[in-house]
Amino acid sequence: MMTRFLLFITLCLAWTACSSEKPEIQTACSRDEIGNYIVKWEVSPLMDGVVNMYVSDNPEDFDFSSPVGSYKIADGVATYITDDNFNRKFFCLTFNGKYPQIVSARFVSIAEAQNFRDMGGYQTADNRTIRWGKIYRSGTIFPFTEWDSSRLENIHLRTLIDLRPQEAMLANPVPFKNIHVVSLPVPLGNQSELDRRINRNHIRKGDGLLFMQDLYLQFVSEDKAQFSQALDVFTHEENYPILFCCLLGKDQTGFLAAMLLSALDVPKETILQDYTDSNQYIDPLHFSNRVEHLSQETQEAVTVLVSARESFLDLAFQKIEKDYGSIQNYLQNELGMTKEKQARLRELLLY
Repeated sequence: MMTRFLLFITLCLAWTACSSEKPEIQTACSRDEIGNYIVKWEVSPLMDGVVNMYVSDNPEDFDFSSPVGSYKIADGVATYITDDNFNRKFFCLTFNGKYPQIVSARFVSIAEAQNFRDMGGYQTADNRTIRWGKIYRSGTIFPFTEWDSSRLENIHLRTLIDLRPQEAMLANPVPFKNIHVVSLPVPLGNQSELDRRINRNHIRKGDGLLFMQDLYLQFVSEDKAQFSQALDVFTHEENYPILFCCLLGKDQTGFLAAMLLSALDVPKETILQDYTDSNQYIDPLHFSNRVEHLSQETQEAVTVLVSARESFLDLAFQKIEKDYGSIQNYLQNELGMTKEKQARLRELLLY
């Protein structure tokens, strides 16, 4: 049965398809220091009228009988005040009763996890949108608190794709019993040698850059089997919602996210932005006690290692173009994402 949300979207699309003057609308959502939601929008060209805002705990099911607020389109911002810090809130904005836009705060607060976020809301090249609450990316979530466990249950995860290196999996096994775990270890280069050099203060910033560049080239050429298997998980409806993770949620996770978004035809500019957004959600204080005793040069190298620099992922794209001709060739011929699988992926994740 079609949900109220899908029915509403279908009606709005039918209504607006006849218009040759559909505005360009950008939305964003964040949370303030006490947990309230700040919802913003930009409309170009600017038009008069009203934004109605609807709220739900489920991005697939909104009650459109009564908005939680109505605002002037020119206002550009609204605050949704809540004391519910357990259930995520999703918002549907309509502009003069048309052009529905779903938005939520991308970052999901999990106390022991770095870089946990929802990949919904991104636009494809043909102006379709990735569904919210379907795919999540993060750094390692082990160990985790009882509160974290409840938050994870609340987003109804069915599948976890674990991309951490084998030694990390052995040191911290996945604790979830009711989630299907797909273990696809992707090594982090010569991690043991890197750790020794860091502990002995025998590493500089340039060494960190070279290590990261080599790592992303390794992802492209040497780890195709793991990333191919991971992408296949996304083509099966029964696996959703899906979380994929690595140690910091930026390297193996960043490359897989880039391939997934590419298969969905998300523009490269957006893919690179999603990658570098890791820098907002990796807390440097998390590592401060581990590096404060090291030399300044070593600390600079570690800063490079825990950063998501656009140049790292862009280097991987350059290698793909050079060695395989195009990202589509690489997806289809090397990662097994046939046209049929990509069509299935878009059917499951886009509206």
